[in-house]
Amino acid sequence: MVNPFSTIALSIAAMTVATGAALAQSDYPSRVVRIVNPYVAGSTTDILARALAVGLSSRLGQQFVVENRPGAGGSLGAAAVARAEADGHTLLFAPALVLSVYPQARGADTGYKPDALVPVCQTFSNAMALAVRPDSPIKTVGDLVAMAKQRPGALNYGHQGPLTIPHLAMEEFLQAAGIAIADIPFRGEPLVITDLIGGRLHVASIVLGSAAGQNIRLIGVFDETRHPAFPNVPTVKEQGYDVSPASFGGLLAPAATPAPIIDKLAGACAGAARDEAYQTVAKRAAQPADYYADADAFRERLERDIERKAAVLARVKTQP
Repeated sequence: MVNPFSTIALSIAAMTVATGAALAQSDYPSRVVRIVNPYVAGSTTDILARALAVGLSSRLGQQFVVENRPGAGGSLGAAAVARAEADGHTLLFAPALVLSVYPQARGADTGYKPDALVPVCQTFSNAMALAVRPDSPIKTVGDLVAMAKQRPGALNYGHQGPLTIPHLAMEEFLQAAGIAIADIPFRGEPLVITDLIGGRLHVASIVLGSAAGQNIRLIGVFDETRHPAFPNVPTVKEQGYDVSPASFGGLLAPAATPAPIIDKLAGACAGAARDEAYQTVAKRAAQPADYYADADAFRERLERDIERKAAVLARVKTQP
C-alpha cells in the first residue's frame, strides 16, 4: 500500500526543485557571463564578439566578458564550452565549423559531438578571399593558377588553421583548378597577414573582413556575387572556378542549457546585434546586410552546413 504522506512529501519536494529552477532562470544572469572566443585577440570573431558583449551586458544587467581560448582551429575553446555547466554563464562565439567540420573530421579526438552546443543567434556571415602582397606579380586568380603550373611545388599559401573555412575553401579551389600549392597553417589570421606582408607567403586564404585596412591586395572573393565593400574585386567564380564557401556563426550555448535561459539570451542578442555600435563594427568587418538570424534559422543553416561539409571533407581526405 502506498503511503499517502510519502506521496505528498515527494510532490512537495518536486515542486520545490521546479520552483527553485524557475527562479534561478528568471534571475539569469546572476553573475559575470563568460563568452569564449576560440581564436586569437584581434581576429574577426574576436572583434565582433566584443562588440556583441557590450549590447548583451546593457540588456541583461550583468557583465559579459570575452575570453580568448585559441587552439586546434577553434575546437579547443568549443570543447571547453561544451563541457561547461549549462547555466548560461559560459557561452561560445564561433563559426559553425566548430560543429559542422571538426566533429566529423576528427571524431572522438574533438572531445564533443555536433549536438553538444545549441544556437542562440547568428550574428555574422563571412565570405573568404585570396590575398597577395601589393607588389606581387599575381594580380588575378588566373595568374595564380598559371604560376602554380609553371612552378610546381614552389608556391605556398597561409591560412588560419587546419580545417578552418579559409583552409577548406582554398583546398576546394586547388582541386577545381587542378593545381598544388603547399599550405602553411597559423594560429589565427593576424599572423597569416603579417607573414604575407613580410613576404614569407605567396598567397593567403583569409576571411574577407580581415582585409579591411591591411596593406594587401585581394585577387578574388569566394562568394556568389561581389561584395559591396570591395566592388572592384571579382569573385573566384567570375574568374572561372565555381567555389564559394562561406563561414557563418554567432552565439552558442551548452546543449543542456534550459530553454528559458536560451530564450532570454536570444532576445537580448536580437537587440544587441542590431545596435548601432555592433552594426558599425560589422560593416567594418565586411558583413552583409543579413548577418543576423534567430535561433531557428541559425539551427536550420547549421544542419545544412553539416551535410555539405561532410562532402567537402570526403574530398579533402582523398587528396594525397
